[in-house]
Parts: sequence; C-alpha cells; structure tokens
Amino acid sequence: MREQRYTTESRSGGRGRMFVPVPFDPDAVWAPKQVHHVTGTVEGVAVRAVIVEDQGERGLLLGPAWSRCGPTPGARVRVVLTPEGPQRADLADDLAAALDADPAAGAFFDSLAQFYRRAYLRWIDGTKGRPELRARRIAETVGLLAAGVKERPKT
Repeated sequence: MREQRYTTESRSGGRGRMFVPVPFDPDAVWAPKQVHHVTGTVEGVAVRAVIVEDQGERGLLLGPAWSRCGPTPGARVRVVLTPEGPQRADLADDLAAALDADPAAGAFFDSLAQFYRRAYLRWIDGTKGRPELRARRIAETVGLLAAGVKERPKT
C-alpha cells in the first residue's frame, strides 16, 4: 500500500483532543472501506488511528495526551500514513476470491482492526499441506464475516 506524506495544520478536536486533517480520499488512494485503520507518524511520533469525519472533514482525532506531549492544536504538522495490517491485496488468491464472492464478508473483513484480520489469517494459514481443511476454514471464515463476527469462536 502506498504511504501518504503531507503537511497540514492541526486544529482542536474538542474535549482536549487534536484533529489532524487527511487531505486525500483514502478510498481512492488505497481501497474503498467502511473504516480506514491507519498507522504512521505525526511530527515523528508513532500513531495508530482511524480516519474519522469531523465537521465535514476527514482526519485523525488524537487524544488529549497529544496536546500535553506533542504538537498543539493549530500547529503545522508533518504526517506519514499507511493502511494498518494486512490488506485485501496482500491475501492469498483463494481467500481473496472467497471474499470477493461475498461482498458483505469482504467489506466487514476490510473494516476490522488488524488484530482481528491477522487472527483469521493465522487460523487459515495453520492448515499448511491440508488444502481440504484450508477450504473449509475459508468457507467458515467467510460465513462468520458475513454475519458480522469479529473474532472466530474458540473451539
């Protein structure tokens, strides 16, 4: 996925938070998703966040700690962002095809935080050398995702 670098002016996000605008459309630059989980830096400090909408503008809403130990609202900040965790383009062909075949499951997978995406992928990849089990796990995963289940029930 393409890293995005830009400089922007932060502003108050209310309740002690700081809002850092995102001047590009993440759906157009990366891939369409309901929720964009991102990782990167703001003024060289690591950040993990979700791109949100605030006052009609897309951006990162950073907690009050940012104002205490980093740049303050109104400051010009350098930002580097990339999508967090495994993306659809990174998936094995069989799983990608299964998610493409069920748009609801694919959209839900794309909206999950990396922790949940990686957990599903580890479970599927734990079938090395057993293609029939892999196919069953992919089918089960797609069913769970289509039903909106973030985490596979432990068995």
